[in-house]
Amino acid sequence: MDVQKITTGVTAAAVVGTGAFVGGEAIIDQKTGGPEKRANAEEVRLREIIREELYLQLVNAWPTTSGPVKGTPDPKNYKTQIPQK
Repeated sequence: MDVQKITTGVTAAAVVGTGAFVGGEAIIDQKTGGPEKRANAEEVRLREIIREELYLQLVNAWPTTSGPVKGTPDPKNYKTQIPQK
């Protein structure tokens, strides 16, 4: 029985010590602004992904040529030839 009580006590102490350590890390994380830092990092990562996707969509959607543009031809001499409207 003595060995069982000793091992139970040691196990309980280890569990309490681990809980205190993990709880302490959570408190330190809260005090140093850990959740805000992680939220900001996630926001920056999402912005980079969205920026890359938008750029690719604009590049793919933008035409490489504007097609045949027809305008009025330049007259040779403005004094003798008046451009037609």
